[in-house]
Amino acid sequence: KEVWRKIGKPEDFNDEFQLVSYEDPSPVPWSGVTAKSGAWVRLEEGEFTAFSITCRHLGCPVRWVKGPELFMCPCHGGVYYKDGTVAAGPPPEPLHRMEVRTRDGLVEIKTTPVPLTTTPLKASDV
Repeated sequence: KEVWRKIGKPEDFNDEFQLVSYEDPSPVPWSGVTAKSGAWVRLEEGEFTAFSITCRHLGCPVRWVKGPELFMCPCHGGVYYKDGTVAAGPPPEPLHRMEVRTRDGLVEIKTTPVPLTTTPLKASDV
């Protein structure tokens, strides 16, 4: 299921991607730390952009590297441009873009269970 999660106030964000964390919308009581997920969010020219932290290859968390302006996955070398499209490596799809809204003075993102690829993987992809 999809759940809107509050992630801060509009003034908490700027034109640099920053990591926010939230509870996955489908946790079970024994999930523990695995119930936590994250997104990279920025506000540029009045528009919010949010990407899931999850690499579309096999689900490792990507990190934002400011200098070259790339999202990089440490597990298998996946690289994404700042618009979320694939730059290099094995990811079959762009980063999952999340919906963002401002409601009652707070920024919210629409969360879903961990978004992996919608393209079936072959044994050679692993």
